[in-house]
Amino acid sequence: MILGVAGWYVGMVGLVALERVAELVAARRNTAWSVARGGVERGRGHYPFMVTLHTGLLVGCLVEAHFRTAPAWPWVGVGLATLCQALRWWVITTLGPRWNTRVWIVPGLPRVTTGPFRWFSHPNYVAVVTEGIVLPGMYGCWVTAGVFTVLNAVLLTVRIRAENAALAEMEGAGR
Repeated sequence: MILGVAGWYVGMVGLVALERVAELVAARRNTAWSVARGGVERGRGHYPFMVTLHTGLLVGCLVEAHFRTAPAWPWVGVGLATLCQALRWWVITTLGPRWNTRVWIVPGLPRVTTGPFRWFSHPNYVAVVTEGIVLPGMYGCWVTAGVFTVLNAVLLTVRIRAENAALAEMEGAGR
């Protein structure tokens, strides 16, 4: 027990936090790639809220877990969380250097329609929404899951609009 929370859950939240750090490292590298090719950032106003919300999810999981007991079937949640990470990294590898935590337009690049983009316009958000329920849910942290889900719905409304506008701009410039 760490701070009254089962070690496996602290470890799981810690692994997700490390994954987020890996995303930020990749995003920084990919930002340099985009800038070197004349990339322009769009929709940057929502980004600080996104960082705060995702950090709040991880902190909320640990804080609320302190007041909970682990549910009987946590491994179902671990399995689903692992599938979320697999989808997330499929998106990241499909986009390659074009993937970012921010919204970038790089002139002359066509829209990606391979990998998970064959089925979804924004496949990463399937992982984000699922993980926002599964990660807190595997330890019974339903307040964290609910608050994150509602705030994330608002954020995704803004984010997807920004991404769609950027894609339309990119496609319009390619004509």
